[in-house]
Amino acid sequence: MAHSETEVAIIGGGAAGIAAGRRLREASIDCLLIEARPRLGGRAWTVTDQSGFALDLGCGWLHSADRNPWATVAQAQGRTIDKTPPPWTRPSLPIGFPLAEQHDFGNAMERFYERVEAAATKSPDVTAASVLEPDDRWNNLIVAVGTYISGAELDKISARDFVNYDDNGVNWRVVEGYGATIAAAGDGLPVVLDCPVRRIDRRGQRLKIETAKGTITADQAIVTLPSTVLADNENLFAPALPEKTQAARGLPLGLADKLFLSLDDAEEFEADSRLFGATDRSAVAAYHLRPFGRPQIEAYFGGQLASDLEAQGERAFFDFAVSELVNLLGGAFARRIKPIHMHRWGADPFARGSYSYALPGMADCRAALAAPVDGRLYFAGEACSRGDFSTAQGGWITGVSAADQIIAARHAKT
Repeated sequence: MAHSETEVAIIGGGAAGIAAGRRLREASIDCLLIEARPRLGGRAWTVTDQSGFALDLGCGWLHSADRNPWATVAQAQGRTIDKTPPPWTRPSLPIGFPLAEQHDFGNAMERFYERVEAAATKSPDVTAASVLEPDDRWNNLIVAVGTYISGAELDKISARDFVNYDDNGVNWRVVEGYGATIAAAGDGLPVVLDCPVRRIDRRGQRLKIETAKGTITADQAIVTLPSTVLADNENLFAPALPEKTQAARGLPLGLADKLFLSLDDAEEFEADSRLFGATDRSAVAAYHLRPFGRPQIEAYFGGQLASDLEAQGERAFFDFAVSELVNLLGGAFARRIKPIHMHRWGADPFARGSYSYALPGMADCRAALAAPVDGRLYFAGEACSRGDFSTAQGGWITGVSAADQIIAARHAKT
């Protein structure tokens, strides 16, 4: 192996790992980014379709964009920032969902958020679903929206954690791709790709990082692996770190998948508009029509619906989308759409989901997962963030924080 030793090993080349690497490089500390995939970016991944459009198969929105460090990175890279308000901030198309009903649903969502916030201040912690009003006609659609937000149904989610999410409502997109922005931010960093880490042996004076390409020794390591990977691998650390395993298990990854469709005669629809596949059930997709004004549809599937469709294969997502869209727009609409691209994040062995949520009573697991061990092991990633979890900026913030802790520890020794 070309890189057999380093000062700091960074395990995982997603947003957190790249941010940590950049910060350590600024401090002139030798580091090595070790990534299992053949690419950087982790759960941020941009591909280009046949028309040359950049498609974000993973994270696509610069949430809290006016304070999101990745917006600054994108601008420094010369990328185009689209500040068109997201479709969820405007009325949906009234097809199958009259404006009066949308108004009623919006009021129901506001009341739901108010009740969750009130519940989060009390003990014990409860599920977000526990504050749904019994027999409210909008409960199913509220649950569906919850799956887009958290990747899981509300009966699995901590109310306290749900409220802890800190979003200021400013949402932008990168025309050339959020994933491409994050991956390019790793340019110039020392990187080993196609290199899954099998074990982190901390019994000696130096850490031994056992990988598919050999052993790498390091003084310290920043672990940025998804919580699902940490939860499922009790033998990753030697000696084991059961407190990390348990913290990770309290923070499973929800599932949110996107399917991109081409759309003929797209001008019929307003750019950046939206449709819900239905309003009376929770297993429903949301359709972003003409994102960036393109002749496409970006279809969103969350929670158990996404999991069930993943088990059937990619074609199942297209068939489900066709059935919903035909029901709304007529049988002839099926001839106007074709599948372009998608990625099943639950089936991805290096992700096993999309982004984290906390189980009821487990909101404090984020701090437990982020806590350093022995002054040698540091942890980062969106699941380690108390308020920016489920986002790439959460990865950046925790990655920089872990790097800063290492820098401070090294300065203290000199």
